[in-house]
Amino acid sequence: MTIVSDRQATPLRNQRLEALDRHVYASGTSQLEVVSPITGEPFNRVPESSTDDVRQAFHFARAAQRTWQAHPPSVRARILRRFHDLVLQYRDEALDITQVETGKARKDALEELIDIANTTRYYTRIARKVLKPRRASGAVPGLVGVTTYHRPKGVVGVIAPWNYPLTLAATDAVAALMAGNAVVLKPDSKTPTTALWVADMLERAGLPQGLFTVVVGGGSTLGPVMIEESDYMMFTGSTRVGRLIAAGCGERLIGCSLELGGKNALVILDDADIDKAVDVTVRGSFANSGQLCISVERVYVPVTLWDAYVSKLAAAVTDMRLQVQVGWGADMGSLIDAGQLSTVTGHIDDAVSKGARVLAGGRPRPELGPFAHEPTVLVDVPESAVVCRNETFGPVISLYPYRTESEAIAAANDTEYGLQAVVVSGSLSRAKRAAAVLKAGTVSINEGYAISWGSVRTPMGGMGDSGLGRRHGPEGLLKYTESQSVATMRALSFSPQFGMDDQQFGKLLSTYMKVAGSLRLK
Repeated sequence: MTIVSDRQATPLRNQRLEALDRHVYASGTSQLEVVSPITGEPFNRVPESSTDDVRQAFHFARAAQRTWQAHPPSVRARILRRFHDLVLQYRDEALDITQVETGKARKDALEELIDIANTTRYYTRIARKVLKPRRASGAVPGLVGVTTYHRPKGVVGVIAPWNYPLTLAATDAVAALMAGNAVVLKPDSKTPTTALWVADMLERAGLPQGLFTVVVGGGSTLGPVMIEESDYMMFTGSTRVGRLIAAGCGERLIGCSLELGGKNALVILDDADIDKAVDVTVRGSFANSGQLCISVERVYVPVTLWDAYVSKLAAAVTDMRLQVQVGWGADMGSLIDAGQLSTVTGHIDDAVSKGARVLAGGRPRPELGPFAHEPTVLVDVPESAVVCRNETFGPVISLYPYRTESEAIAAANDTEYGLQAVVVSGSLSRAKRAAAVLKAGTVSINEGYAISWGSVRTPMGGMGDSGLGRRHGPEGLLKYTESQSVATMRALSFSPQFGMDDQQFGKLLSTYMKVAGSLRLK
């Protein structure tokens, strides 16, 4: 259907939405209504999958995967490189769909697109080397040889979130596909259209049918079936749901990778440039309207810089361009829905009622969009406030003054989470020393989050309640494989040879091991 709104710059047409909706694996007539945060009105209705549809999708995927795993990585890479090219070729369509479905600023939608291209390019380049069989000496060097292979898991279940629905529908799938698996994807019910666009691009790239299948429906209904049918699970979302998925995977003794919540800290050291610190704070806190697992929610500021930093930060946040529309020009867009808006306003109201002050922002902006909210900075936040320890997942940050660096590090680490941390300093050596004692899976120095997330050659993931496993880097590919070692006896055997009895043969083996040890044979 055509989206008609004074906030809508580029309408999506009925024909294109229908072309995307056919990628849902669903056999019934039930439909899921998809609401655009830009208008607060439905813009799409997609077929809804049943639990039987999910089981059938896995059956279909398993059949397709047996053929796919027989192809060498070079063949898989050719198809996924075409996908990479198509993603960039149809950039504007992807950005339009992402904005309409999420309400985010276009620059934030562009980050998703660039991330898909970056990650796909990386895995298509390294897969052949990383997945290559590795030879090693065996139990008796020279007589026994061992080769280790990386076999695909089979069918990987991916449950993707609504906050980055385009890139997280694609990038985890790309790694799993490059490793020789099939993928069944369940996008969040708020944002299925972006996932269907990914499916469309993969089909155009030549990916065989059944290797990337999309099922649509509620997590509480389809999630358990996903776990029952998968050979491995990849989930990005809340810690609460992550625990349920980990428990389900544990029951079946299958692996899972979970990127979960965070209450991420930014530590500004006393040698930091204030303008730089303000820039990092704004970007690290309010990108994607703060709806980012690795966004900053707590900022620790030295008392020596407090007045100057607070003044400049308040001015910078007040000057941010808040717009809810399709097109360029916004620094920040909308929240995803009424529930997220309620969480944000609830955290602010609770903090203020307990003595916190609003330094900047603090208000919903319904005249801009039904779920729009100003970027908000809080000070004097008491320990009793919900926002102090609970993840807001919205455009709200709390500032805390400190006197010593050790005090700031201790406060930053005082959380059950451990996903991302940020350090701003004029000295790289000081910043790296601080990073070494911060309990976080990734630490960004002098930048909000993009340098850690965008460095796809290195692993990314959380500690503590922020999750299990890693995406990116060789680890992000190998997690979708099982290691299999094949040992070969080249000559003789592990039984007495040449007429020896057990005692003589044992003496021979002991002598051999002594010689091998002295020669450092491995």
